[in-house]
Amino acid sequence: MNRRQILRRAAGFGAACVAAPLWAQSANRIVLGQSAALSGPAAALGIQFRQGALLQFDKVNAKGGIGGRLIDLQSLDDGYEPDRCAENTRKLIEGGAFALFGYIGTPTSLAALPLATQAKTPFFAPFTGAEALRAPLNRYAFHVRASYFDETAEIVRQTTAVGIKRISVFYQNDAYGKAGLDGVVRALKPLGLEPAGLGTVERNTVDVDAAVKAIMAGKPDAIVQISAYKSCAAFIRAARKAGFGGTFYNVSFVGTKALADELGADARGVVVSQVMPFPFTPNSPLAGEYLAAGKAAQGDKFEPNYSSMEGYVAARTFAEGLRRAGGNLNTEGLIAGLESLRDLNLGGFFVDFAPQKHTGSKYVDLTILSADGRVRR
Repeated sequence: MNRRQILRRAAGFGAACVAAPLWAQSANRIVLGQSAALSGPAAALGIQFRQGALLQFDKVNAKGGIGGRLIDLQSLDDGYEPDRCAENTRKLIEGGAFALFGYIGTPTSLAALPLATQAKTPFFAPFTGAEALRAPLNRYAFHVRASYFDETAEIVRQTTAVGIKRISVFYQNDAYGKAGLDGVVRALKPLGLEPAGLGTVERNTVDVDAAVKAIMAGKPDAIVQISAYKSCAAFIRAARKAGFGGTFYNVSFVGTKALADELGADARGVVVSQVMPFPFTPNSPLAGEYLAAGKAAQGDKFEPNYSSMEGYVAARTFAEGLRRAGGNLNTEGLIAGLESLRDLNLGGFFVDFAPQKHTGSKYVDLTILSADGRVRR
């Protein structure tokens, strides 16, 4: 399935979701609602995450679903805009979605979570590492990925370990970018350091000239980027043109494959932190399972990537929570089922929830992009 086909499918699915009521508590299906970027500059993230989730949910459904019920993922496009996300969330909750699943991004998730909490609707596996969604503990919110604090701490640890101290931050001017900036500042502070320079970009834009000028004035040796793939790619090209010869570091939300595709040969040497296992080779049981599912669904057209791996992991974890909820499926049962997932081994990747612990993983790895778009560990 190519990108255009996926967009058509997603758009049609979303339209169907708005036109018809959702009956999550029916005898034969469990409806999950998702608001995600399926169009616009961040579209690849939503499309890839959803595609990975469907690989797992389709496997579950092919075996009869959960307790005889099929999992039905209904997705609406928000274009990575908080207002649209909030409106989608209201529609999904009012339509009867049993849980909200796989929201894409910090500003959108922050707009949705209060609505989910008020409605006592589980909010599972948002594609964001923002601390504001994790602390204080929200009984209805569950996270399968490490936080941006975890990612930026690892980036700072590795850069300073090799003597790099002049670290600047290019960040999106919203809750996501500020969450990443806070992580960098937090990691630098115990070392007696602070960012060498700061530059911002507005969400869903690529106007980076002012940010390049501000950051280059600080003469950094490394630049941490907290934005989406199009603006990060624009900044990388502009900064290199302005003479920057150091290393660019990105957190996982950038979308590794999307960034590599956007940069082409300019991707060489760009570092991306990852919160999911390496998805390109079957070097773990989970990766082997994911690759086999992708090939079975799409054949040689399947293109593995970290974003769809995250969707796959989220779907697999959620399905296990549903199984443990038992036959009388309701919100309380689901929460209890998820909180019982102590050190759940998905095949070399562990998810660990508990009643007072709704962040399932702190796994972080750093990868490097090559000029041909490949990812090296």
